[in-house]
Amino acid sequence: MALIRWEPARELHSLQNEVNRLFGLFDSPTVRGSLAPREWIPAMDLSEDQGEYVVRADLPGVTDKDVNIEFEDNVLTISGERESEREERKNGYYRVERASGRFSRSLTLPEGVDPESVHAKFENGVLEVRIPKPAERKPHRVAISVGGGASQPVVEGNSTEPATTERAPSQS
Repeated sequence: MALIRWEPARELHSLQNEVNRLFGLFDSPTVRGSLAPREWIPAMDLSEDQGEYVVRADLPGVTDKDVNIEFEDNVLTISGERESEREERKNGYYRVERASGRFSRSLTLPEGVDPESVHAKFENGVLEVRIPKPAERKPHRVAISVGGGASQPVVEGNSTEPATTERAPSQS
């Protein structure tokens, strides 16, 4: 009987190749040789300024006509497609590392963003989307009425405060 040495690294590599083949997300030999279009994920940064959110996406080889920006139900979606440059070589081997195909990235934004205020510009392969922050919601204080009558605000100086009613502790 022959003993076979177990190599966990080889098992993990085999599992990774199977997952890559099934989902087609990474650069595996099976996907590279496939004729089906691959999805690629462009790099994207999200930063927050005092008055706005700024999204920057690297889209080299893409024109502004190939990009679609949608804002629906507080979700900003940037999608599009980068065409592949197919090259046929009869002799020798070559390697294609630049991904092409459809892409889509979505970000969930806070409630209250005005879709009409979202602006985008595309320059030198970088898409920049500026989203103004929604107005900050402040808590609303509700006056409490006592005994069927509405309480009246007490005016002191320039501030309006709700009236407060103090009750004596009940004696039992």
